[in-house]
Amino acid sequence: MGRVRKALTGPWVIAVLVVAVSGVGFGLYWFQPWKLWQDETVEEALPQVVSSTAPPVPTTSGEPSRSPAPAPGPHMLASGDLISHEHETSGTVKLVRLADGTHVVRLENLDTSNGPDLRVWLTDAPVKRGRAGWRVFDDGEYVSLGKLKGNKGSQNYALPEGVDPSGYSSVSIWCDRFDVSFGAAELELAPA
Repeated sequence: MGRVRKALTGPWVIAVLVVAVSGVGFGLYWFQPWKLWQDETVEEALPQVVSSTAPPVPTTSGEPSRSPAPAPGPHMLASGDLISHEHETSGTVKLVRLADGTHVVRLENLDTSNGPDLRVWLTDAPVKRGRAGWRVFDDGEYVSLGKLKGNKGSQNYALPEGVDPSGYSSVSIWCDRFDVSFGAAELELAPA
């Protein structure tokens, strides 16, 4: 009995336990399995032009001046429907030019799994169905628009200054941790 107790408390047993606990801790950090059961819903409105509420300025004739014509609102340049890759994914993607000339990628009615280190990528890769499309988006040109704000809902992602959206043809919900697409949409130009 004494030998068994001594064997179970020896330095090698402690070393094995430390390695096992460290391995479990690293595995939990890396895979973050609890995210599969946690949804985060984000509902953002499409940015609009803020109209001026200042009173009209009188002219020399005493009549109030006419307000300038309102700035044009957002204009959809392209759109597409998300297809599933690594995880079941649905929703619509829109590339929108705002009145100030900046661009946003808008995800509408997004529904996908939560996961570790999810990003929204604007890419030049073709969207392929099935496993063939899981890993193509980092093969060419892409721009990371930031971390996915929520795995459900409608969200806006601003394009960085200087990025010409005409050089990109798709959007991917990309898991940077495992280099795999959760879902993607091919962008089709909107009618003029």
